[in-house]
Amino acid sequence: MLFFHGITSNSAVFEPMMAKLSKRFRTIAVDQRGHGLSDKPESGYAADDYAGDIAGLIRALDAGPAILVGHSLGSRNSVTAAAKYPDLVRSVVAIDFTPFIETEVFDTLEARVNAGDQLFEDLGAVEAYLAARYPNIPADAIRIRARSGYGQTDGGLRPLASPSAMAQTVTGLRADLTPAYSDVKRPVLIIRGQDSKLVSAAALAATSRLRPDLPVVVVPGADHYVNEVSPDITLKAITNFIDA
Repeated sequence: MLFFHGITSNSAVFEPMMAKLSKRFRTIAVDQRGHGLSDKPESGYAADDYAGDIAGLIRALDAGPAILVGHSLGSRNSVTAAAKYPDLVRSVVAIDFTPFIETEVFDTLEARVNAGDQLFEDLGAVEAYLAARYPNIPADAIRIRARSGYGQTDGGLRPLASPSAMAQTVTGLRADLTPAYSDVKRPVLIIRGQDSKLVSAAALAATSRLRPDLPVVVVPGADHYVNEVSPDITLKAITNFIDA
């Protein structure tokens, strides 16, 4: 079972969930290209580039067919990989990213992502910033993000995610995702936070009209960061999907 984080994030955000699933599966999370400790090429941040990385990882681990669990950017990349490389994928859990996301939503996301490259005095300052930016994420999850997502540089701490890579990635998120969802033949579970500001109820409804065969779970009280805000419900949805 492979885990893929959202934009500007990294593999560590899935650590608590992986710990609970590791009795049943070999669980692995990676920093996707441009993020965390992974390479940060000057270009190559489209969906197909990320999906190719997923295929390469599965082949390198000799781990296929694998279950892919992706949040946001990782969700898009996982569905794209399943559509392009069906022999390598068993199923996908797609958390809070679908086709039909509105242009104005992407505009807001792009502004937030591009504003994230800041210098922080220390870890406490990082945690305070993240707590204000993600008010619904619990304190322990904020500490994971702060500990894992920032590196020491002259004058303090900066995000490990490359600003150039983030700018290219967030632009790439606007690409039409309907072909991947139309083509994917592997089982896909769609999870949306009921209060998500990224995936609207209208976007989810349009996705269900495109693929009425794909199961959907809407998590009450959760925003976009479903797996961190409501980890127990997310875990239950994943295990029910897998067992079914």
